[in-house]
Amino acid sequence: MTQEGGMNNFAREHKSASSYIDVAANDHGDEKGYLVRHALARLSSPNAHVVEIGPGGGAAVRHLASHLRTQPRSVHMTLIEAPGVVSKSLTDAMDYFDTVGTSALVHGWAQDLSTLIPMSADIISASALMHEVYSYGSGYADLYALIRALPTALAEYGFFAYRDVYSVHTASLHDRTIHTYTGQPWLQFLQMFTPHYLDNGRHPYHRSNDEPVARQNSQIVALSSLDDRVAAVIEAPIGLFREVQRHYVTMRDHVWRSGVLGFTPVLDGQLSNDWVDFRAGHKRVHFSFSDSARMSSAQRANLRALSESYGDHFVIDGDIFDAITDLALADFLTAAAGAVDETCVQVWGSWLEREGRETYVYLTRDELLTEFAVNSIEAGTDGETVLMPVHADDVSTRTRAYYNRYLSNSLANPLIDAKQLVLFQNIPITDSVLLQSALSVLGEHCTKPSLARVMSAVWRS
Repeated sequence: MTQEGGMNNFAREHKSASSYIDVAANDHGDEKGYLVRHALARLSSPNAHVVEIGPGGGAAVRHLASHLRTQPRSVHMTLIEAPGVVSKSLTDAMDYFDTVGTSALVHGWAQDLSTLIPMSADIISASALMHEVYSYGSGYADLYALIRALPTALAEYGFFAYRDVYSVHTASLHDRTIHTYTGQPWLQFLQMFTPHYLDNGRHPYHRSNDEPVARQNSQIVALSSLDDRVAAVIEAPIGLFREVQRHYVTMRDHVWRSGVLGFTPVLDGQLSNDWVDFRAGHKRVHFSFSDSARMSSAQRANLRALSESYGDHFVIDGDIFDAITDLALADFLTAAAGAVDETCVQVWGSWLEREGRETYVYLTRDELLTEFAVNSIEAGTDGETVLMPVHADDVSTRTRAYYNRYLSNSLANPLIDAKQLVLFQNIPITDSVLLQSALSVLGEHCTKPSLARVMSAVWRS
C-alpha cells in the first residue's frame, strides 16, 4: 500500500488484528522463504542483507532462521511493516532469528523502500503484498510505482522474491467466459459479495464489455437479485470469476476460524496437513466443537457420529467435512444477509471490511513479467538495471491441492487455486549474457507483443 492511498483505504483495524497477523496470515513459512533460500545460494558475497516487506506474523523469518541453523552465513534482515501494525508472533520470530543473524523492524510504506533501509539490499522478499498495494493504493499507478522503487533499493545482481495469488491462464483478465453455479452458498455469496466488490473495490473491470450478465431460468437477473435456489449461468470477465472464487475461499476460512458455525477446524500447523492423498488434495480435517448456538444438539450429534476422537478434539474425512460446511455456510449467509443473527452479521462484516475491496488478480503471468521488466527499466537508476527471472525454475506455481479438490467438487468449471512464485534478478543492462538468459525465460511465458515491449525498453536504455 502507499502512503497517499493506503493510509486512508487500508483496512487497518482488521489487517493488523492479532487474529489475522498471528494466525490467519502466519503460515506457509517454507513456501514464503523458498525463493529467499535460492537467492542466498546464488549470492557471491558471504554477507547478505535481506529485506522482507510485510512480514506478517513472521513465518518466513522463522523459516529462514531454521535454514541458517543448518547452513550458516552472515545475514541481516530488515523487516518493513505498515505504520501501526504490530505482531507478537513477529517479535518472537525476530528473537529466534537473532540467534543466527541480526534483524531490525522499521515501519513505513512500500514505495519508500530506498529511504527505509540503511543500505542497498541483496534480496527483497514480499508475500501477498502486490495485491494489497493495488487494492488499497491507487491501483496500477501504485503497483508500478512499487516496481520502479525496487531497483533503487536493490544492489546490482540482487534479487526480488515475489509470491502472491496465481492469476489465470489466459491472455487477458478481461476475456469473457461463462460459469455455472448451482450450490446454494455460492449463489448466496455471489449475491452478497459481487455487487459490493464491483461498487466499492479497486478493480480493473470498468470496460463496456466487463459487465457481468446473469441468467436464471433463461431470464437475465441482477446479481443482487439472484435466487439461491435456482442454478445461475453467468457471463463475465474470467478475472472477475477468479475474484469471486478466491474471495469465497477466504470467506469460508474466516467463518471457520470464528467458530460461529459450531465447529472450528485446525487450519494451521502439522494437524492441518493430515493427508489421505496429497496429490489428490484429499485430507482429514481436525476440528473442535465451539459453543455456538447455531449448531443444534442433533446436528452436533450427527457430526460427532461421522467423526473420530483424536486426543482432545475430533477428526473427519475432508470431503464429508466440506459437504457439512456448505450446509452450515448456507445457513450462516442467510442469517447474515437477513440480519437475523448479530454474530453472523458481525463475522460477515469483519470479513467484508478486511477482504471485500481487495483484488487478488490484477496481472496474468505474461503481464506480470512484462510490467516488472519495463517498469524497472523506467525507474531510471544510475546502474540501469532490469528485473527479470534468469533461470527456468525462477518462475513456478504452487497449487493448493485441498482447495482445488473442494472447488472441483463444488463448481462446474473451477479455476486453479495456486500461488505464483517468481525470483527476479536486478540485471545490469550491460550484462548481455545474463540478459539473453532472462529474455529466453520470458520467451517461455510471454506473448510476442510483450517481448517486443521488453526488448524495446532494453534497447532504449
